[in-house]
Amino acid sequence: MKTFAPTELVLNAKNQVYHLGISAENLSHKIILVGDQERVPLVAAFFDEIEFSSNHREFFCQTGTYKNKRISVLSTGIGTDNIDIVLNEIDAAFNIDTETRTEKAQKTKLEILRIGTCGLLQKNIPIHSYILSEYAMGLDNIGHFYKINYDDDEQNLLSSIVEEDMFPAHVYPYIKKSTPSFLAKFETEHSFKGITITSSGFYAPQGRELRIPTHTQNLHEKLEKFNDGTHKFVNFEMESSALFALGTSLGHSCATICLGIANRPAKTFSSNYKEHMSDLIKHALENI
Repeated sequence: MKTFAPTELVLNAKNQVYHLGISAENLSHKIILVGDQERVPLVAAFFDEIEFSSNHREFFCQTGTYKNKRISVLSTGIGTDNIDIVLNEIDAAFNIDTETRTEKAQKTKLEILRIGTCGLLQKNIPIHSYILSEYAMGLDNIGHFYKINYDDDEQNLLSSIVEEDMFPAHVYPYIKKSTPSFLAKFETEHSFKGITITSSGFYAPQGRELRIPTHTQNLHEKLEKFNDGTHKFVNFEMESSALFALGTSLGHSCATICLGIANRPAKTFSSNYKEHMSDLIKHALENI
């Protein structure tokens, strides 16, 4: 059985995973990830009771019960670099014995749902729509650091996108599916599915240009036009590529549902999305 050195599996004085500062018993097998710390109590406010809370760095966690379902909600902060920490440490908490530093023979499979906000890439998708990520295409590098298996569907879709020459030459994306059966739990007649772009930043990586010239002028217009007959780009966000690549490779069920708060082609932005986010949270809790 694989053993992990103290430099590779870093633990705190309580033998908890280092950055999150939590143990498996603190977490449910159903985990909601949010970017913003302040969104954790918004989710937990719907719990019938809260049994556990922790706050370490940007990683705020609360575990409780919603209609007899034990659920955890955990903030990740912004970006795939934080997802790299969160996914590895959540999995380690469950699937590595932190006392002996050995991999457990019997693995625990988790359901991990990210909820957040996003920018829409299709003009016909209304503000405040629910966007379900069938695929996440990463403009970050996290996926390239791991030996991940990509199936033929993922590789063929990636090839058809790369052929369109939409990205700077030195940026090579990767693409990974969510878990279809898990994602299907969150579909509604008013939701939209498609390819999510996970960007490594908010400005140039999403086609915005302020004072520094960029290599990504008109990026969202190029993404809006892409259509291989089956797939379209539906939104920009900043976490899902690493979630799907790492989470599904570790054997977990992973999905993302986002609230569209900006429509890039239409140049419109939500004036107040808090009520709509509350509705999305309730939808997620009912169906996870």
